[in-house]
Amino acid sequence: MIPAQRRDLLLRELRGTGVLSVRELCEILDVSHMTVRRDIMTLEEEGKVRSVPGGVELASQVRSEPSYRDKSRVDLAEKRAMAHAAAELVGQGQTVYLDAGTTLGQLVPLLWHVTGLTVITNDLTTAASLTDHPDVTLYLVGGQIDRENRSSIGDIAADMVAEFNIDVAFVSTSSWDLHRGSTTPSRSKVAVKRAAMAAASSSVLVAGADKYGAFGTFKVAPLTGFTSVITDDRLPDASARAVRELGVPLEVVTPRRESGGDDEADSEEASTASA
Repeated sequence: MIPAQRRDLLLRELRGTGVLSVRELCEILDVSHMTVRRDIMTLEEEGKVRSVPGGVELASQVRSEPSYRDKSRVDLAEKRAMAHAAAELVGQGQTVYLDAGTTLGQLVPLLWHVTGLTVITNDLTTAASLTDHPDVTLYLVGGQIDRENRSSIGDIAADMVAEFNIDVAFVSTSSWDLHRGSTTPSRSKVAVKRAAMAAASSSVLVAGADKYGAFGTFKVAPLTGFTSVITDDRLPDASARAVRELGVPLEVVTPRRESGGDDEADSEEASTASA
């Protein structure tokens, strides 16, 4: 088989099973481990599959997002580790945009010691948490309220964000991949995210590895549109290499847990490995 035929067969097999190991694909396609890896990388670049440890699965479309309450209960170790990495990019006296989401919500307590800070956010929970900060100028972005995600969305919110000069915009996402970049199932969120990126000197995508390889209906920005990307160590090595080969600085963080690690442990620290 020529490579195109082999990749078509790979996709047909995946549609039947959802996920396959590299070993299984070597047997099905009767090719080497290296050939299968090259095929996976090509299909991943096309946005058709995503790597998982030891194998590959079909890229999935995100049609809706979990509620804020549901998101706040999962992957806390990874979210805290990403927040620690993001906090390293914030300096005294800066103007920072915090996009809506539970990962960036973990950044709030890490900003408490930063003086002269101006924070702009469309996240209602983040704004409430920063209300009592002794030395922060806080702007809550107005607009239509997304009750499920506790945030403001739409053109009115985007217009307000566009009025600022922002040093660093931290942008969240429900899905991201090599081919499509950051995407969302909600058109009303696109304008706000793009406005923050356009107003900022640097834009940082803070995105859990569990969201990599999925895609939403609406495009926010290609990965090359971000100054850098912060994710966690569940991202497969092949996917991390592919992102870096785009020329996008990628920081992969590793949560550090105590023995018998508990995502709820307040004493958790994070170590990072950067490109």
